[in-house]
Amino acid sequence: MWVIGDGRIGRGLKVRADAAELPCELLTRTSGWAEMGAQPGAPVIVATRNDDLAEVVAKVPVHRRQDLVFIQNGMLRPWLREHTLAQATRGLLYWAVTERGSAGTPGRASPFCGPHAQEVAGWLSALGVTSWSVDWARFSYYEVEKLVWIAAFGPLCERHDTDVGGVVTDHREALEALTAELNRMCRVSMGVDVPTEHLVAKLVDYSLTIPTYRGAVKEWRWRNGWFVHEARRYGIATPTHDRLLAELGR
Repeated sequence: MWVIGDGRIGRGLKVRADAAELPCELLTRTSGWAEMGAQPGAPVIVATRNDDLAEVVAKVPVHRRQDLVFIQNGMLRPWLREHTLAQATRGLLYWAVTERGSAGTPGRASPFCGPHAQEVAGWLSALGVTSWSVDWARFSYYEVEKLVWIAAFGPLCERHDTDVGGVVTDHREALEALTAELNRMCRVSMGVDVPTEHLVAKLVDYSLTIPTYRGAVKEWRWRNGWFVHEARRYGIATPTHDRLLAELGR
């Protein structure tokens, strides 16, 4: 398996692959790119930051770009469309890697969708990061779930100086209000209809499996900034979200 990126995620995959005695070739900023000249058909996991995606894709030969597998968090859909990669394989990793060189701690099963979904999910599962291949409709649901989770718990954790467990136990009302607003934006902009009560329950359940994790407002364009942009685009009020961001000076 080829992996672009030698950061926390890329290096973590390499550590696990070596331990499992499975092939894993890391491509860094300066090495390994000759491999991209090979014939298409083999998946290439992109494990870089969102803001580095344009630079990475520009270095990949056109005939290999449909082999790319994107595992970034946040709203990738518009960017992928702009770069004619809407049909590329995508995944949502539930795997916490706190530092470079760590094997990390897997959470629940990670969903993948697209032409290389089954192969990549099988490889990751063999590394101990349980993954599965799903269709686009199911992946879209998980996409909403994770997007709302990072965009809701980020500002709530920062504003109340607490972890996700603290948000669930001490700020449940604010969590429910914010989830409702963000979910509505996903419904309008993405066309994915998830009952808010169900979504809140899933976010709470997941948070309680990692209660000491602290969310933060980061990767603005791909997370909370996307919700701000879409709210203005569609003229939809998001008072809870706006208030939290204002209190954080965003």
